[in-house]
Amino acid sequence: MPDLRREVLEANLELVRKGLVLFTFGNSSGISRKKGLVVIKPSGVAYERMKPADLVVTDLGGKIVEGKLRPSSDLPTHLVLYKAFPGIGGVSHTHSEYATAWAQARRAIPCFGTTHADSFHGPVPVTVELQDTEISENYEENTGHAIVRTFRDIDYSAIPAVLVANHAPFAWGPDPLESAHNAVILEFVARMAYFTLGINAQAGAIGRSLHDKHFLRKHGRDSYYGQPKEKK
Repeated sequence: MPDLRREVLEANLELVRKGLVLFTFGNSSGISRKKGLVVIKPSGVAYERMKPADLVVTDLGGKIVEGKLRPSSDLPTHLVLYKAFPGIGGVSHTHSEYATAWAQARRAIPCFGTTHADSFHGPVPVTVELQDTEISENYEENTGHAIVRTFRDIDYSAIPAVLVANHAPFAWGPDPLESAHNAVILEFVARMAYFTLGINAQAGAIGRSLHDKHFLRKHGRDSYYGQPKEKK
């Protein structure tokens, strides 16, 4: 799994480079769907000391397959997401300042403008609070289940992020680096939404036509943003 190890390490370091991680907060992971194995950051290890060999490989049941270090304590959350969202290849979890503030306020991030609409086809949702029994037993796994329930009627590929109530954000994508990219964009739009409400507390959400236009021109079947991909 050397290639996936390098991808996951790069995703973790990207969170640091973009200022989304303080000390050892946060983690990124990636999955090999073919092998049914997950690579994730080790728990509590400083990013500046991390090497590909330090990353932990587990199966989808959480059993360690490769690695001498303990995996991130958030591993069970990642595993639930990989099982529930078959189209994702990477997950990133941070405690980035603005997105976490929205999570602590237990408020979804409204789409106020086209910058948000470019990446998220709707407001970024917030989960319901966990019950005491969900916290006392299998807390991290239940966090994953709370996210999955939140997306029962939401397309996880169209809104690749969530706010866990009273906790922090998770983001995902087709590979580890894309999950980190979405975590960075999430923090950016969370910050802008905060300032938007500070300037105008009565600001309303973007209109559906403009929202659709900006999302679909980048992500739709007939998208035209950027350069065409070369056919293999």
